Amino acid sequence: MNKVLRTFVAALLAGCTLVSCKASEAPSYEGAYQDRDNKEPDLSKKSFTTIKELPITSVKNQYRSGTCWDYATLGFFESEILRKTGKAYDLCEMFVVNKDYMDCATHYVRMHGFSQISEGGSCDDVAEVIRRHGICPEDAMPLPGSLVGEPYANFRTFFPELERAVSAVVWSEGKPELNRFTAEEQAPLRNKRPAENWQEGVQAVIDKYVGKCPESFVYEGKTYTPRSFADHLGLDMDDYVSLTSYTHHPFGEWFVLEAPYKWRLRPSYNIPVEQLMAALDRALDKGYTVAWGGDVSGHFLRREGLAFLPDGVVPSQQLRQEQWDSWEFTYDHVMLIYGKAVDETGAPYYLVKNSWGQQSGPYEGIWYMSRDYIALNTTYIYLNREALDRQLGKAVGR
Repeated sequence: MNKVLRTFVAALLAGCTLVSCKASEAPSYEGAYQDRDNKEPDLSKKSFTTIKELPITSVKNQYRSGTCWDYATLGFFESEILRKTGKAYDLCEMFVVNKDYMDCATHYVRMHGFSQISEGGSCDDVAEVIRRHGICPEDAMPLPGSLVGEPYANFRTFFPELERAVSAVVWSEGKPELNRFTAEEQAPLRNKRPAENWQEGVQAVIDKYVGKCPESFVYEGKTYTPRSFADHLGLDMDDYVSLTSYTHHPFGEWFVLEAPYKWRLRPSYNIPVEQLMAALDRALDKGYTVAWGGDVSGHFLRREGLAFLPDGVVPSQQLRQEQWDSWEFTYDHVMLIYGKAVDETGAPYYLVKNSWGQQSGPYEGIWYMSRDYIALNTTYIYLNREALDRQLGKAVGR
């Protein structure tokens, strides 16, 4: 994954973006902790006992698309529906992609190119798409990858073409990253104005690769629009809140996380890390799953389906901030936390649903992530306000 701007640029060229970790390009054991602990851990005797396991929908495969944020957040909302109604839904990730990428393109043009076109995103993107556009079930659109002859979503051709189409609205030629920081008289490559009806061309690119969003569809014998279907699900997007924990902003205040893929500029509520972890534990204990955004470098072991801190690394508020400020850790993946477990030593872990397919790892796409790892590597958690205690719930406007 990407740790600094230069590696971010290199990753774009290679087809992997932050908050867009692809199943076929997942992080390996090699990573941020090598200089602290050069011994690869002995995992031959690793075992877990489940303490709490909440119902979730099936593990999906984002494949070669930077859409972990989409799969994880829809999985979170599916688990919310399960909690409330007991019914399992399979919501459509490509509907969210279609609407969100068009929203992102519009924002990029309105910002005159002083923004980002990215596969990556956050839980806020999914919530905003549902709020503004609705949602549909998976089978109301072409299945991911089917329009390009792939078994799952593959954006390696799609997204570069989309980037070129959107960039051309702002830039007549040349690399925009070299032009946007020059004075106006030194930047003749910036278009004087966007072309009329530019949205039609960009929308055509999106539709070509992920399919058109339906105006209406039939589900279980009843006709819906995306808006009426979203209403039918019984979810209120205002019920959900993002919590974070960093010291470069005061605790007890809202701020917009300075992460490149949070382009919608939705704020998170800032609290000490101990309070953040207590909110996570309380939510799970009360029966609420939690969407998790964070960093999956270091001891995030793909083959083993495990994530933990090496011996001698203790999570703390100071260490979290140091690693965020130095770009050692960033916001590069989103998953769904849905339960608790302990390992053979009694150390606490979380059950985490990933989006790299059921064939990923020995637990059919599920990860065991230690509580210490989550405490150190969390960028934000996204959860139902009703899961919070009275004091924190009041602070965030429950």
